Amino acid sequence: MFLPATDADIPRIVDLMNRAYRGSTSWSAEQAYITGDRTTQAFLREDIAANPAATLLKWVAGPGDPASGCVWLEPLGDGTWYLGSLCVAPDGQNAGQGRTLLAAAEAWARARGAARVRMSVVNVRDTLIAWYRRRGYRTTGEIEPFPYGSDRFGTPLRDDLAFVVLEKDLRAAG
Repeated sequence: MFLPATDADIPRIVDLMNRAYRGSTSWSAEQAYITGDRTTQAFLREDIAANPAATLLKWVAGPGDPASGCVWLEPLGDGTWYLGSLCVAPDGQNAGQGRTLLAAAEAWARARGAARVRMSVVNVRDTLIAWYRRRGYRTTGEIEPFPYGSDRFGTPLRDDLAFVVLEKDLRAAG
């Protein structure tokens, strides 16, 4: 189940995100084209403070589980929500936990008025983009620039990175 993350959860969530996005055992890891931390406690706290309408949720699989997944959900207006930082601990990625978390995140947003969910994915992550497409997301044709010169998402190893925008109509899916 999802629970709102508290400040005390931030260290665990940062560790989880860094292992999921940059860990060598994760099928969804980015270390081939971005190195360094995916996020830091300071960046995550800054994001939370700057986006008071957003909710960082931790996935708790059962009693005693501090967080085996997380997701960021933020209302953008007009029934559209942004979904970001969806991740599952690497040891749960091949067990269907990602699908479970994504469906739960969509249901959570839908229960709060979401008609559409948008996200951005690094353009060279073909396997991950295909994974989202199999779950009803479509590419919008929009491309957002990668923040070169900032260490916000780590250090890029390529000069051709950008973010592909994906969107899912929850009314059609629900």
